[in-house]
Amino acid sequence: MIKGKIAFLTLGCKVNTYETDAMKLLFQNAGYNIVEFSECADIYVVNTCSVTNMADRKSRQMLHRAKKINPDAIVVAAGCYVQSAKEKLEEDPTIDVVIGNNCKSTIVDIVENYRKNKTSLVCVEDLFHAPKYEKLSIEDAGEHTRAFIKIQDGCNQFCSYCIIPYTRGRIRSRNLDDILAEVKVLAQNGYKEIVLTGIHLSSYGADFANKNFVSLQGKPLLEVIKALENINGIQRIRLGSLEPRIVTDTFVKELVSYKKVCPHFHLSLQSGCDTTLKRMNRQYSISEYEQGCKILRKYYEHPAITTDVIVGFPGETTEQFEITKEFLTNIAFSQMHIFKFSPRKGTKAETMPEQVPEQQKTERSNILINLDQKLQETYQNYFIGKTEAVLFEEIEEFDGEQYLLGHNERYVKIAVPVTEYTKNSINQICSVVVKKRWKNNLLIGKIG
Repeated sequence: MIKGKIAFLTLGCKVNTYETDAMKLLFQNAGYNIVEFSECADIYVVNTCSVTNMADRKSRQMLHRAKKINPDAIVVAAGCYVQSAKEKLEEDPTIDVVIGNNCKSTIVDIVENYRKNKTSLVCVEDLFHAPKYEKLSIEDAGEHTRAFIKIQDGCNQFCSYCIIPYTRGRIRSRNLDDILAEVKVLAQNGYKEIVLTGIHLSSYGADFANKNFVSLQGKPLLEVIKALENINGIQRIRLGSLEPRIVTDTFVKELVSYKKVCPHFHLSLQSGCDTTLKRMNRQYSISEYEQGCKILRKYYEHPAITTDVIVGFPGETTEQFEITKEFLTNIAFSQMHIFKFSPRKGTKAETMPEQVPEQQKTERSNILINLDQKLQETYQNYFIGKTEAVLFEEIEEFDGEQYLLGHNERYVKIAVPVTEYTKNSINQICSVVVKKRWKNNLLIGKIG
């Protein structure tokens, strides 16, 4: 018997995406029908984000939108914004149920208690004293080829601009047996690629060993990868964002021995200037970061190295910005994500002196976005004329013609024209001869 219709909306990171998929599974198993967020549902769950002030605003907007779609529906606020603004949400008449992080595994019981008693419910833990990793699992992901696997939660780094340690708490790692059991189910359900994710993935296992993640040299994470290598059906293992300090000769020398690991590495940077990094409370220097990139290129041929950069951090001078720009050019990233600094309430950076004017932030952002485009073009031109293994994911239309679209191991988008021969290749890894680079950072090729 169907208990009702429920709709979900995810804001923010891939960890949130994973947790939404896990909550969907819990409701499906309890007898609910999942519908699109735009439809009229009995229950709406918004898995919120709080990484920026804009994310807070978006979270509030979507919670209110749910009530407008169906004024009689139960509206559930879940996730990071709940942790940072619990009192505001409790006072909001639009919201019926408030569920923080580390409480999502009990969401069905919480919602059903509300349906029964019609009394607003709040379940928010003090995550600084959260004893262990919250057990959630998925059997299916939104994509049909790639699944994001959450193996770690929380962060102990306390960068001066970041609210996440307060919304996610201290580091907590997932049991290896749970990870393996979930990935085996996903493999049986046809997934060929998995992406290991976490709030601070490099810290995986530090809470088990009761040591600093740097001293562990990534060994617990390597143990997970080694175990996943042996699961039949999984052909690719991709890593989420890594801390630069984990990238050592010892770590990469073992990592390269696992043949399913994709040579695609996201190393969070934030600034290419040591003075700015110090104000950000980042725990590495530019020379250490550069050494990590050299190590990756020593062991992998043409690895994709991507990063995040914040422009306009408080106190960033024109000279410091130019130092960052030069560093980014020299590293030659395959892709960069550029963000303008946004003061986050409750963080140290919010009250720092020498806040950079918005116009200057925009100018600097535009400069780095243009640089990113040039670096992407240079990186992608390397593949023209080469044969690449492409995991096809979907069919898209460009200029009136249909293309089969996928990614190679280095996460470069590659497309081939749809033909009778290629149309059934979704979720297949095929050899593609790359012919040319097209618009929108897309490579065009031919299955060969």
